[in-house]
Amino acid sequence: MIDMKLWQLAELAIPMVVMLLAQTVLMFFFASYVVFPVLGKTYDAAVMTTGFCGFGMGATPNAMANMQAVTGQYGPAPTAFMVVPLVGSLFIDFCNASILTIFINFLG
Repeated sequence: MIDMKLWQLAELAIPMVVMLLAQTVLMFFFASYVVFPVLGKTYDAAVMTTGFCGFGMGATPNAMANMQAVTGQYGPAPTAFMVVPLVGSLFIDFCNASILTIFINFLG
């Protein structure tokens, strides 16, 4: 870390900001027009959609923080708190491991 030359990384700041903005816009549109309607347009669907946005912008802790912020203001959503952590921490990990293994074997 001491030998890291931050001025050499400065040229990557603009591409990273552009990618972050693109990711945010794509997550917004996908969550608004695909995830929320598919989940049924209910309050639980809204809370699960905020969890999906947390996954899209980070990981399971982000999803939980997003859902906690929404439920803290608008009330509990027990179904969302049951489904999202299970999907995010359990099923996604198995899917990612399978997908990575397939790609490594296919490309390797």
